[in-house]
Amino acid sequence: MEKYSVKDLHEKQVFNLDSITLSEEEIINYAKLNDPLAFHIDKKAAEESMFKGFVSSGPHIFSAFHIKYWVPMFGETVICGLELNNWKFLRPIYANQPTHCVITIIHLHRNPARGHAVITWKYEFYTDKKEMVQTVEVTVMHKL
Repeated sequence: MEKYSVKDLHEKQVFNLDSITLSEEEIINYAKLNDPLAFHIDKKAAEESMFKGFVSSGPHIFSAFHIKYWVPMFGETVICGLELNNWKFLRPIYANQPTHCVITIIHLHRNPARGHAVITWKYEFYTDKKEMVQTVEVTVMHKL
């Protein structure tokens, strides 16, 4: 996977990432640690819920893409995270449903005097049918 430095980046730059498919087991394991609601960890409760099956915890898909793709690509430049904004959970993400991610740089401000840049990354998550399921903006301070 290609690693990027901040000098390689610009506003409106788009990164189309591959799909991730969360299994029932992955949904259960993540939820047991982070969101132990019955419809995330119990098959019967999931089937009886309004979702009629296992759905991932809200932040699960973001975490999966962040760890698998974003950190290897940009992680070496990170100083710290600054904020999350406009996190919208638009549709459930079901077990065994491929989910695709598009990340766009919506703001990039370099501050050479301080040796850093502030970048706002917009994550958009889609089903294989091109339905948007989630979106979030993440602002991070990066080393120049």
